[in-house]
Amino acid sequence: MRWNDYRYWKKLHDISKVITSVGEGYPPAIVGLCEVENDSVLFDLTKRAALLRHKYEYIISDTRDLRGSCTALLYQRDQIKILSRRSYAPVITTDGSRTTRDILHVTGRVINGQVLDIFVCHFPSRSEGLKKTRPYRIACARLLRQKTDSLLRVRKTANIIVMGDFNDYPYDISLKDTLGAIGLEGELLQKNLYNLFYDRSLSKENKEGTYKYRGKWNYLDQLIVSGTLLRSSNRISIRENRAHIYSAEFLLENDNDKYGGLKPFRTYSGWRYLGGYSDHLPVYIDLLIKD
Repeated sequence: MRWNDYRYWKKLHDISKVITSVGEGYPPAIVGLCEVENDSVLFDLTKRAALLRHKYEYIISDTRDLRGSCTALLYQRDQIKILSRRSYAPVITTDGSRTTRDILHVTGRVINGQVLDIFVCHFPSRSEGLKKTRPYRIACARLLRQKTDSLLRVRKTANIIVMGDFNDYPYDISLKDTLGAIGLEGELLQKNLYNLFYDRSLSKENKEGTYKYRGKWNYLDQLIVSGTLLRSSNRISIRENRAHIYSAEFLLENDNDKYGGLKPFRTYSGWRYLGGYSDHLPVYIDLLIKD
């Protein structure tokens, strides 16, 4: 891809800018990342780039992905104390011929003493066709559901956040049926999983999303939480039970294809270097932590 020092450090500083900007000058306590190449990249991002002053530490997953792509978590030590970290390898073909990114699972204790379980995911892409690759994403969702079910059995009030690029939409089989991540309509139960973008993804009036494909916005990147976090009486809860897309102007460019409008300003288009940020937009939630 003809990376060089300039492009590499520009990318790191651009990522730093996005993370800082999401919090409007006060960066997020926890940041999930996809498409991370290795530990060295995270060291440069947190210790040598513009993000240095915010004192992030990082955790990176193992990977058997053919391209070496990993998931990772950045966190601020004064906001969360890490209790454990695990990396789960999905089995997506019976003969083991196909591998994908591990699911990263980090457990931490936040400043009021409550425990938070965070999963960072990057499900297999659709590049070989939707029908052929659907079983791969279903296999990842099945493993993820096994892990969240285990937590919900151990802790009646488990605080679970699942984030990442799922390469499926909220209403697809892997997320709606296999993982069981539903919308917020109806009674909110502690042991259910809820996709904070599900209801918006079904709305015909919806004009937003995290990824644009053939002129249509939709949600490949999502935030899924346990019902506990949707109760305002809980000591950790989500403000207004709502997730957000960060769509600042600098993250977008004109879509000069036949579809018009705007699209994410990406770093590369094929082999062509554009110097943008990403082909996906970031998503975020505001957590309310009570004493």
